[in-house]
Amino acid sequence: MLKLSLPITRQACTLPLIIFILAIMTFFLPDNISDLLIYNRHSINDGEFWRLLTGHFDHTNFNHLLLNIAGLSMLWALHGEHYSSKSYAVNFLFAAIFCSLGIYFFVPDMIRYVGLSGVLHGIFVWGAICDIQKGWKSGYLLLLAVWGKILYEQVFGASADVEAMINARVAIDAHLWGAIGGLIYPAWGFINKQLNRK
Repeated sequence: MLKLSLPITRQACTLPLIIFILAIMTFFLPDNISDLLIYNRHSINDGEFWRLLTGHFDHTNFNHLLLNIAGLSMLWALHGEHYSSKSYAVNFLFAAIFCSLGIYFFVPDMIRYVGLSGVLHGIFVWGAICDIQKGWKSGYLLLLAVWGKILYEQVFGASADVEAMINARVAIDAHLWGAIGGLIYPAWGFINKQLNRK
């Protein structure tokens, strides 16, 4: 569906703006503090479970930060009309935690991870499903596109240009697990609806 205006309501803007600000603030923290926040498998093994969430707010360099906040902004422009504080918070948390747990349990060679890209894939999936629920055929195209991108990355790997830009390996498995996390809230809503019909 072609939109001619941006979703500038308080419900649509508040949480994406908070995440935007937190990512920028985290980037400028001293290294000794930001090191306490990143996803670090060894530290998580030692009980520092907050890293499963806080690691998503840190970034490898300024280019990485810019790419992620641009993605955050574009998703808000694309799907912001679906956002409410509750739904966005729940989807963000599901995508973030599922992304981190997916990496933890299924990608044991990934010791450190930072960035919002895994979560953004989850938010993208959720937004596309919201489009479909509203009857917008573009939602099917967006859902197909994001899963096509993820499948391509799993088979052929990430772009070498992006890896050079962010000075790190692109965490394609984070994209996969974050996107799976983006399915949880819509699936939960669908199951509840089916149970209520009985």
